[in-house]
Amino acid sequence: MSPANLHVVSGKGGTGKTTVAAAVAIALASGGRRTLLMEVEGRQGIAQLFDTPPLPYEERRVAVAPGGGEVWALAVDAEEALLDYLEIFYNLRRAGSALRKLGAIDFATTIAPGLRDVLLTGKAVEVARRSDKTDKTEKADRSVPSGANAYDAVIIDAPPTGRVTRFLNVNAEVSGLARVGPIHNHAQLVMTVINSPATRVHLVTVLEEMPVQETLDGITELQSVGLNTGMILINMVAAERLNQAQAAAIRFGSVTATDLGPALQRAGIDRDVETLGAGLLKGGRDHLRRVELQARERARLRAEHLPTIELPLLTDGVDLGGLYQLAAALTEGGLQ
Repeated sequence: MSPANLHVVSGKGGTGKTTVAAAVAIALASGGRRTLLMEVEGRQGIAQLFDTPPLPYEERRVAVAPGGGEVWALAVDAEEALLDYLEIFYNLRRAGSALRKLGAIDFATTIAPGLRDVLLTGKAVEVARRSDKTDKTEKADRSVPSGANAYDAVIIDAPPTGRVTRFLNVNAEVSGLARVGPIHNHAQLVMTVINSPATRVHLVTVLEEMPVQETLDGITELQSVGLNTGMILINMVAAERLNQAQAAAIRFGSVTATDLGPALQRAGIDRDVETLGAGLLKGGRDHLRRVELQARERARLRAEHLPTIELPLLTDGVDLGGLYQLAAALTEGGLQ
């Protein structure tokens, strides 16, 4: 699979989509590269992950990647994106500011929700295609990456799987708004980039029935409109902690709580041995069920014949160190 420079990361809620998107940004920035991680849902999840103040509508460096790379981040706001749009295409930022005071921008994006997605995806495409004609903010602030190839990769923390196709398929979204003119032309430009081999949609899932089914449905939906699926990123994979003999003994009931007593006593535990042994057996059975569930759902995903990367369950929670651990797994898994 050839490298992409626009990576869209989606997934069912609760699968760790934003966490994985952040790890993707770190992985792709390794080795001295520079990436931009974009948030489009207004939740400030990226700022929380990197332990930074809330992100403005401005590119900020949030992390250093292995090998001296840089991760930048941007929270895209539809209103500010519309002001950018008015300035770029009509030189009307001042008029746009007046419209904002009147509430016209909120009104426009409310009655035409497809326009909001065009503005959000359009900003990502603008950054991905950034040329030497940088905007006024970038000219004034040389600390913001500018010029051709300002970023080696742009990563969008996109809406969940059930909405990502609609979010990306902006031509269909604006067909009822404008069949000709600048909005129509802008949407076509956005779709040219999104449909290109340089753009890839990665889906984050966990090895449970409902998230896997939503991932499979999402793949079908993306492919039905010609969008490029990338990798299936399987998050929070529990490691197998029992060898075959131990698993068989628990599965077939050939070991009891009483049998565990001597081992517990050798470990220095001599109180409530029976109760503790019963608890350990229950934990072992629960672990086996989890492992078997993971195996079934993994097989369903592999039937799609898409590249997959498995990411470990971070038992101590997600912090910056955990993000680097996930980024290393993504790099080892072949993300590019």
